[in-house]
Amino acid sequence: MASPSQASPNGQIAQALVDFSLQGAFPDSGVSSLAIDAAALPQATEALAKAKAKLQAEIHTINEETADDVRAWQTNAQSVQDDILRSKALANDILKKSEAPAVSGKVIADAEAKAAFLVRELNYNSQVHDALTGIRAVSQVLDQVEQARDERRILDALHLLEKSWNELDAIPVSKSCRALRLLDIRAFELKSDVHVVFDRVWNALVHVDIDKQKVSIAGTREDEPMSLSDAVIGLKAYKEVDQRASRLWRDVSAAVLLPRMDISKDTLPALHIVGDSIELRGRADRSIESLLEDLENVFSFLVERLPSDLIATISSILLPDVIPRVTKIWLDSAVPSSLQEMDRFQDVMAAAKGFYAALKSLGFSNLGDLKEWTDSAPRVWLAKRREAALDSVRTKLSQGLGAAKKIERVEKQMVSKSVGKHLAANHAAATDDDDHGWGTEWSDGEGEATKQVATDPTKEPPVEGDDDGTDAWGWSEEDPGPEKSEEPQTGNPDDEDDPTAAWGWGDDANNEDVEVEVAPKAPVSTTEPQTRELTLKETYSISSMPQPVLDLIFAMVEDGAALTRDSYASSPVAAAAAGLFSLPTLALAMFRAVSPYYYATDIGGTMFLYNDATYLSAQLSEFAVAWKARDDLSTRAQNMLRLDGDIKSLQNFANRAYSNEMSTQKMVLRDLLGGENNLLQQDDTESCVSSAVARVRAMAIAWDGILAPSAWQQAVGSLADAIATKIIADVMELPSIGQDEAYNIANMIATVTGLDDLFLPSRLSSQPGRAKLGEGGEEIPTTAQYAASWLRLKYLSEVLQSNLKDVRYLWVESELSLYFTADEVVDLINLSFEDNARTREVIKEVRQRPRPMG
Repeated sequence: MASPSQASPNGQIAQALVDFSLQGAFPDSGVSSLAIDAAALPQATEALAKAKAKLQAEIHTINEETADDVRAWQTNAQSVQDDILRSKALANDILKKSEAPAVSGKVIADAEAKAAFLVRELNYNSQVHDALTGIRAVSQVLDQVEQARDERRILDALHLLEKSWNELDAIPVSKSCRALRLLDIRAFELKSDVHVVFDRVWNALVHVDIDKQKVSIAGTREDEPMSLSDAVIGLKAYKEVDQRASRLWRDVSAAVLLPRMDISKDTLPALHIVGDSIELRGRADRSIESLLEDLENVFSFLVERLPSDLIATISSILLPDVIPRVTKIWLDSAVPSSLQEMDRFQDVMAAAKGFYAALKSLGFSNLGDLKEWTDSAPRVWLAKRREAALDSVRTKLSQGLGAAKKIERVEKQMVSKSVGKHLAANHAAATDDDDHGWGTEWSDGEGEATKQVATDPTKEPPVEGDDDGTDAWGWSEEDPGPEKSEEPQTGNPDDEDDPTAAWGWGDDANNEDVEVEVAPKAPVSTTEPQTRELTLKETYSISSMPQPVLDLIFAMVEDGAALTRDSYASSPVAAAAAGLFSLPTLALAMFRAVSPYYYATDIGGTMFLYNDATYLSAQLSEFAVAWKARDDLSTRAQNMLRLDGDIKSLQNFANRAYSNEMSTQKMVLRDLLGGENNLLQQDDTESCVSSAVARVRAMAIAWDGILAPSAWQQAVGSLADAIATKIIADVMELPSIGQDEAYNIANMIATVTGLDDLFLPSRLSSQPGRAKLGEGGEEIPTTAQYAASWLRLKYLSEVLQSNLKDVRYLWVESELSLYFTADEVVDLINLSFEDNARTREVIKEVRQRPRPMG
């Protein structure tokens, strides 16, 4: 807005005079037509004076800024002028002397030296002239760069910059020259300025708005002199092709590709291409076909609108991020976990192959993952099945053991008379399925088939003629079997932690609650051995885990068998049949690997694990046998199923689970009883024993209903035996035993032997009414069958409470020698009694008769 003084006619006249004086500009017709009078002259004179003062100030500022350079130039010019004058004087002197002949050699030498000096001076002057000319030329080129920058002619500016540097290098002056350094600095500053302008032009041609999810790419713009192809040349000049392309693809991916491929979102935006723009709006179909079509459109759009130099970077920068997302997230998620969705999978395969072909036709490379996926349908499908199987096992385990389920195990055996007698002598209960079979021919009329196996040391042994249960099997005294051993059966201590023995279905079959069904007896032949088929039954509990694992395995092998049929010959996953038959091994390996962690959260979990693993092995064994017998399977399918190794691994795993649990519980008991220290030397022995007994009872309750009765007896009996073994060993290690101490030890043993109530036949037997009773009508516990040291513990209590006469009676006439050696009894006598003649006499008799019972 013009000031008031300038808006007046006199002011306009004054400004016109200033503009003409400074710029040579003529006033327009409106001003030139104004009348000039004397009143206008003072204001015009004042305006000219102000312009003059301003101009002088600018000149003064420039002079101050360039004073050093001007003085240097003045000095150089003066030096050149002096050299020129000196050269002229020398030349005149030479001319004068040349007119007269040389009078001596010295004169000639001086003349030659002067001539050489003149030549050097002329060469120097020539170099100075060339340098000044070059400096002026570079300065003029840089002026042109500034003009091209202001006019946004980026390529011209870059070419001129390159020209200026070439001319600067050609100037025959050292690069340390201040004038050259100033020109070089100016050139670099101009290059930065041009780059700023170039960024604005590039952003106008290629614009990505991540927030609005929009990408715009224009080859040219009316308001920009530079095209996109020229911009790429500029990128090359600045060596920024890879950098700029990387940033472009990152922004394009963030703006449109990633939002379109985010499978975790409930809704996906639709992709639209309008003119030079791609944008996301609306709602897209979540199908893989729709996604691949949108991606193909995006890459086609980029190829059509971008120069080839930028397109080449898509394969190396953008595709390595996009292709894995397509294959590992979208395509892998479409792989079915069964054969039911195979038609849909074939459609996905076709879409993936079409997408690969489209990218290939656009000239892209680095498509290895996509190519591998489309060419490896069997492997991809098998990998999905494997992942689903392992995840299914993990998920089921993480949900807990679930509701328990009762399982009845049935085993049939052909047994001889001797084995039958042994079964009868060990509480095998017979069921009567035929009034003329077991009930009439095999019974002794009272239906009793139990026998006292372990002799209580406080009771007299059974008298001869007592019913031993053998008649219940149809094998009477008239047909003698193997000679009955005098030694009570106390179990095999080597097998106390063997879970296979815990089933009680081995050769001994010493079970209390095994239900035995005997086939009707055929007429006895005098020429053939008498045998019977026994059906052994027992129930135990499993968790909810085995059945889902079995269903998973059965489904996998059934699908594997289906792929071997002709109806699936053209299926893209037909080649995966063999791989499917290997998946059960992986699923079972996963079960064995992670199940201990999840089962251990329950107090009886490890025994559930033992039962579950045993049940799995049994069911898989039956399934394998039935598989071989199926007539609807091809020979190839039958031969592909190989579960023998897995069944063996499960059996070993079950045994380890059982053994580890027993070892853990025994370690706990041992710690409760003093650990490595002697129990009887602890401060509170009674409390230690009570805690250990309570622990056994707690585990008995926890395992009751989980383990089969025979396995429960074996496990609980093993824990009771651990207590007995510890107490016996600690007693034998004492230096001496006083009367009061012996009484306390006996009370402690009585506390431990209170565990007999866990092994009462009425509690354990499925037929409590047939439990064997002692002479006083009380039940006889069967603890000694499952605790090898149980009777040793009871006899130890008897010895500690006896005098020498009673000890002699226990050794000579009772059964103490069946459980203690002569040396051990002698040690107990020495611990408990004084060394006198009577003591020595008893010791002598014990040593003379080491096996009084024969």
